[in-house]
Amino acid sequence: MNNGMILLTAHDLINGDRQADYGTPAENLARVAELWAAYTGHPFTAYDVALMLALLKIAREAHRHKPDNLIDGAAYLGLAADVAGTSGKNETLKEE
Repeated sequence: MNNGMILLTAHDLINGDRQADYGTPAENLARVAELWAAYTGHPFTAYDVALMLALLKIAREAHRHKPDNLIDGAAYLGLAADVAGTSGKNETLKEE
């Protein structure tokens, strides 16, 4: 699978019909952030969740190549960009 197919597949995942099942990506990531915060006692944002899930996929890819790792990793990074862009200034983002 080439880079174009990976990115197109990631795009389809982000913009597919999952919203009917899980809500918008921002809503779903925010729910995960709330649960992680409750479990750890450490605050998380939807942006944090998206980046950490991308890191999960990178860790899996470091162990063994699987196209799914690359597709999902790209999708999570795309969602991180969406969340950062739609939520205004995010406390986890550093000003440049």
